[in-house]
Amino acid sequence: MSQQILVVGASGKVGSELVKLLKSQGHAVRVTTGKPASGTDAVQVDLATGAGLDAAFAGIERAFFLSPGGYADQLKVLSPLIAKAKANGLKKVVLMTAIGVDMNPEAPLRKAELELEASGVPFNIIRPQWFMQNFNSFWVQGIKDAGRIDLPAGDGKAAFIDARDIAAVAAKLLTDDSRNGQAFTLTGPELLTHADVAKILSETLGKPVTFHDTTPEDLRKTLLSWGVPADYTELLVTLLGFLKAGYTAVQNDSVKQILGREPGDFRTYAKDFAASWK
Repeated sequence: MSQQILVVGASGKVGSELVKLLKSQGHAVRVTTGKPASGTDAVQVDLATGAGLDAAFAGIERAFFLSPGGYADQLKVLSPLIAKAKANGLKKVVLMTAIGVDMNPEAPLRKAELELEASGVPFNIIRPQWFMQNFNSFWVQGIKDAGRIDLPAGDGKAAFIDARDIAAVAAKLLTDDSRNGQAFTLTGPELLTHADVAKILSETLGKPVTFHDTTPEDLRKTLLSWGVPADYTELLVTLLGFLKAGYTAVQNDSVKQILGREPGDFRTYAKDFAASWK
């Protein structure tokens, strides 16, 4: 049965795939945008101030929430969304946070999770590992131009996950209430270091790609030179520090439990996105 579903962050790696999946299933999808909206399925919303939320939630039954990149205080973005979901009596909210946030009660994303849990709105929480798609977006230029991945990640491992799998999980949870009230850490099928990633990219692209373990200060300077806000830069540096320390060396079968299939592996992702690095 078709439902009215709101997707926040619809232009991102997960949100864009989620919108396509939901529409292919026949659902009516409304998206938020920070720019002047065009068409009937988009509403301009200022997530920093909450302007436009009333229009965004009008007639909505279910919603997908995340805090878009660039916001270091994710609670400030997510709290008004959760309050509006409660006030409008939504049937379901799927909130995407990040791996490990449940271990830190002071983390803004964890506070948002707890706020949603206490709201009374039926929910699921998904906490994905590091995205595979970071390599064809955030880190694409170094790979494309110089064949290098320069990050302060050391030998830290992560079970990188394809954003397309995260979107598929979100779509399933949004339209299936059998797992309501549960939180899931989502991972890819294998633990990899950034050196492993570089090797796979080298083999896929047919050209050398190498990993260089830089310093946090090097990354900080690079991000700031790209115009990344200082507070969000510090968040990214901290998160990569957690990866290097081994805190993200987690792999599980949550994707298979929910979707009934294995998540995509890094080699498949690299082949699918090979044009990004050429």
